[in-house]
Amino acid sequence: MAKPTQLTEGPIGRNLLLFAMPILAGNMAQSLNGSVNAIWVGRFLGESALTATANANNIMFFLIGSVFGIGMAATILIAQAIGAGNTRQARQVMGTSATFFFGLSVVIAAVGWALSGRMLGAMGTPADALPLAEAYLRVIFLAMPLLYMFAFLSAALRGAGDSRTPFRFLLLSVALDIVLNPVLIFGLGPAPKLGIAGAAWSTLFAQAIALAGLLLYMRHKRHLLWLGRHDMAMFRIDMDILRALIVKGVPMGLQMVLISLAMIAMMTMVNGFGTDTAAAYGAAMQLWTYVQMPAMAIGAACSSMAAQNVGAGRWDRVDATARDGVAINFLMTGVLILPLILLDRWTLALFLPADGTALEIARHLNHISIWSFLLFGVTFVVSGVVRSTGAVIPPLVILGLSLWGIRVPFAKGLMPTLGADAIWWSFPTSAACAMVMSLAYYRWGRWRKAHMLTPHAKPHPEEVAVPAEVPAQPPSPVADNAP
Repeated sequence: MAKPTQLTEGPIGRNLLLFAMPILAGNMAQSLNGSVNAIWVGRFLGESALTATANANNIMFFLIGSVFGIGMAATILIAQAIGAGNTRQARQVMGTSATFFFGLSVVIAAVGWALSGRMLGAMGTPADALPLAEAYLRVIFLAMPLLYMFAFLSAALRGAGDSRTPFRFLLLSVALDIVLNPVLIFGLGPAPKLGIAGAAWSTLFAQAIALAGLLLYMRHKRHLLWLGRHDMAMFRIDMDILRALIVKGVPMGLQMVLISLAMIAMMTMVNGFGTDTAAAYGAAMQLWTYVQMPAMAIGAACSSMAAQNVGAGRWDRVDATARDGVAINFLMTGVLILPLILLDRWTLALFLPADGTALEIARHLNHISIWSFLLFGVTFVVSGVVRSTGAVIPPLVILGLSLWGIRVPFAKGLMPTLGADAIWWSFPTSAACAMVMSLAYYRWGRWRKAHMLTPHAKPHPEEVAVPAEVPAQPPSPVADNAP
């Protein structure tokens, strides 16, 4: 059986960076894929088509966020179990969460497919883009269970300390999507000409192949988290684990829902300024996905590393993980922001006509808003460390206040005075407030006394199976310290 990777040993900064790099590279590959798709759509199908995909992708992000927390909760539970040397519990978490996660994703995808037109209409999608957005979104909903399961397996593997395997199969998915996109959009060779829906079908086919490949790889390597036909009992729902997944996962998922709802609210406000401004905002968001990537990668790495060290009772390494994560995030995010400011005329022109009004609008809003992601990165990293113990409500409250107590009201309240600039300035304003609140909670909050599983759900000593090559760690003190 493949060994779990211990993140409780060795130099923290170096290991954190090495663990985060495949995650960052994977995020870059996904964003590059999205940008290539946007280039095909925006340059060859027009600004209305680009607006359509921007609106549809906001809804897709919302639906992914609705089950995102279950995957994060499973990741933390697996990482804590690995850190404590409890491989049996890690596999139990894998089975229970896979059953629940897949069933829920199918239901959400079915409901979303049926209501896609109404969702797009409710968020004020421009009339010329609405039919295109619906054609694209319906196919994306068919791919949702595949997208969910691949993301879930990737997160679970990271909880076991493995960030390289998900990256390899993500690259396969991205390469297939890039190749299939023009083939299905324009009907090259024997393929049918599907237009904007072809971009969604290419995502579906690529994701299906990559997911199948990842499952076969785990089976071939007899990975710690692989559950075969002899492990079918593991797929039965364990109520203690399910309770933790729901109680801890729902608030983490709600964070993604709050973000996506805020994105939809911002997109709705932007749509009110017309197609040029909506297309400019969609193009700027393509650049922002790259700027967010270091924070997302370092935050995910910090969460896995901190959770394993929580399981091992290494609180000194938990604090060091947060410090090193913030420092690495500032460096990497800053390096990305500067060239995207200096060269934004050329980068934004990849998605917009060079002689159009939308390009200048995009440059203007980018200069105002892009700096907010430096501050966003601090919040993302600190919240990842805090959540690794099971403290999920305070980060949710902080995020809710920054988005719905500051960003959205700021934009709406100042639009009569500042026009669209009120929307752009709301990003750095809310990001600064979120950072201050997150750092304050990290310093003075009670997150170190939180727990994922209730004390009675902890396994008996005889149930703990520690691989011979991994030194046994003391039981996690987290549940015992619960208030």
